[in-house]
Amino acid sequence: MDQLFPIVIATLVAGTPLVYAALGEVVVERSGVLNMGVEGMMVIGAIAAFITMMATSNMALAIIAAMAAAMLLALMFAVLAISFRANQVAVGLALTIFGTSLGSFIGKPYIGMAIVVEPSAMSRILGQIPMIGFLLEQLHPLVWISWLFFAGVWYFLERSRAGLVVKAVGESPVAAHALGYNVNRIRYLATLFGGAASGVAGAYISIVYTSLWTEGLIAGRGWIAVALVVFATWRSGRCFLGAYLFGGATIAQLFAQSAGIGLPSELMSALPYLVTILVLVLISRNAALMRLSVPASLGKPFAAEG
Repeated sequence: MDQLFPIVIATLVAGTPLVYAALGEVVVERSGVLNMGVEGMMVIGAIAAFITMMATSNMALAIIAAMAAAMLLALMFAVLAISFRANQVAVGLALTIFGTSLGSFIGKPYIGMAIVVEPSAMSRILGQIPMIGFLLEQLHPLVWISWLFFAGVWYFLERSRAGLVVKAVGESPVAAHALGYNVNRIRYLATLFGGAASGVAGAYISIVYTSLWTEGLIAGRGWIAVALVVFATWRSGRCFLGAYLFGGATIAQLFAQSAGIGLPSELMSALPYLVTILVLVLISRNAALMRLSVPASLGKPFAAEG
């Protein structure tokens, strides 16, 4: 247990930003919108949270700032891809380039700066819970809040009427429109939700996971989140578990190096991305599974007739 406990903690910590970003993208894609700008939104959320935290030392304000900044980028994407019906892949890639570049520019004065995150009073209270308290006490509130976030997304998509409408829009926007639903409005709301989730993911990385700002801080996690949605075949439960699988791959390099495994550090650092590629290749080979799982109208613009 003494050896397993640090691995469990590190896996939960490393997987948390993927939980937020990937679950947000699940909702977006189930509405029929393919937003590949998750990386850019995470970068903007990370720098907005870091600057706010440096200025106010208030984590709640920092998270709100991150959500607002990322939602602004998501709104830009929605206007171009949903209202003007631009190619969603191209707009998403442009959003990532823009968000990453803008974040690097805004963050230049803060490179190398670090913040001190005080232990949460809530974590100390939860530490008194029998059996699992010792685990919760080691985790930042954003970690176990991500579990509640997963529960909310799962219930929304699988048990609520609103979630059924979102999935209907993703499967057949023409039929949803004929039933009286405003397809573009629903897609706007889903896209903004995904932006807010990506903002929280970025905030977690900059003010909790690393507590510092440097260029390349997100390090491709946004792309992993997008790939994770495919890995999970657009299912929130699989997405949640997959986030910790990839989180475990991220921290495996650290434990492997500490155990004296004689592999190049560069190869170990590339492990999460190698796992991502391998999983996508394996899933893509199952054409029947992909046809049954992917939203039928994913990436296809919709224009209401009449």
